[in-house]
Amino acid sequence: MKDMEIMDIFSRSGAYKQGHFKLSSGMHSGIYLQCALVLQDPIVAARLCAVLAEKFRPDEPDIVVGPAMGGIVLAYELARALNARAIFTERNSEGKMLLRRGFRVFPVNKVLIAEDVLTTGKSVKEVISILREDGVTPVGVACLADRNAGKIDFGGIKHESLIKLDIPVFKEKECPFCQEGIPLVKPGSRA
Repeated sequence: MKDMEIMDIFSRSGAYKQGHFKLSSGMHSGIYLQCALVLQDPIVAARLCAVLAEKFRPDEPDIVVGPAMGGIVLAYELARALNARAIFTERNSEGKMLLRRGFRVFPVNKVLIAEDVLTTGKSVKEVISILREDGVTPVGVACLADRNAGKIDFGGIKHESLIKLDIPVFKEKECPFCQEGIPLVKPGSRA
């Protein structure tokens, strides 16, 4: 699947948004990728995840874990394509990312992490930490869109995306959109 085809899917679904956004990371950007709008179509979600799954098939993952919210549907569809189990992490009332609801991993598991969009990689790094506490080294990180064009380091863990973009982000004090007085929208899961 070519980048233009993927971007067309994002555009047609309304997932590629322009404006002034506060990302889940707290950073500001002129572009927001709302992958939920892409993944709401089960046929499109299955098709994209089947392509992404092929990048990890040789690693033979038996579990795919996604951080809530954005990684849940992606984890499920990747797990379906890889004939693996799908689980997710979520934050507790103190904001700490955890495996809950009886989900467990063991050192023998080959775990793939699924995330919809990578910006800073914070949620993925939290999931890596949870897995390592249980003696698991993930086989990889799979994402639909990487806003950092593959520049995030996950400690040597392989990471692949369907599309790599280089979308600038800004601290609030350095944000040109704030300086222009453009209204700020907070669409993310930690908004």
